[in-house]
Amino acid sequence: MSLAEHNIAYRRPDLYDALTRDSTAAATCQRLIDDYGAVPAGSVLDLGCGTARDLAALADSHDCVGVDLQPALIDHARHQHPELDLRVGDLRTIRLDRTFDTILCLGNSLAYLHHNDDIRAAFATFAAHAHRGTLLILVTQIAPTLIATPTRGRVEAAGIQAEVITEHSWDARTQIATLRRTWQLDDGTPEIDLIRRRVLFPRELELHATLTGFRPAALFTDPRNHTGPLTGSTAHFVARYNPAAP
Repeated sequence: MSLAEHNIAYRRPDLYDALTRDSTAAATCQRLIDDYGAVPAGSVLDLGCGTARDLAALADSHDCVGVDLQPALIDHARHQHPELDLRVGDLRTIRLDRTFDTILCLGNSLAYLHHNDDIRAAFATFAAHAHRGTLLILVTQIAPTLIATPTRGRVEAAGIQAEVITEHSWDARTQIATLRRTWQLDDGTPEIDLIRRRVLFPRELELHATLTGFRPAALFTDPRNHTGPLTGSTAHFVARYNPAAP
């Protein structure tokens, strides 16, 4: 999977950091650990950690390991956060030969796996790094973004000034939601992002989790309301590892 080829933010880790500088993901994860954690959350594995901004925020109180498929993001993260244990790896296949109290897979990392076999492999990775009571926290797309007309905006960050046009499309047969983002930089240079994400509907998430020993605990699109209706396209899914006794 060459994600950087289709997303300028992955080719420019400094831009990635600038665009996510207001992220509240770490604070949300800490609240979920506090609310749902069945064991003291001393260790955290972040699969798809990107530039490790969120992981660094958690590292003050947790033993953290981060993994990402993209070497450029990990190189940037190691420079920014030399105290962290960061690895290049594929969430479908990586095995670290240890377990963690909390496993994170945020930022739609799971949605970049488009095929059922790959999704099953990712959940097998989650289970391989879990012990009884491990908390799994996913942030992934559970519905397509259905916006009929393009939206326009402006980005001024990390030395880039550009007008950006965003378009969405949806293939119900493959459950792939495509985001096409056209950047018209002020210097006249065009950039095009083509971001394809697999939508996993709520019952699919529950099934994949249950089949690998995780028991669903929460699914919500509003971090302030864990039991309300699902009103957005991206959700938090929380589950606890509790495999059946052999």
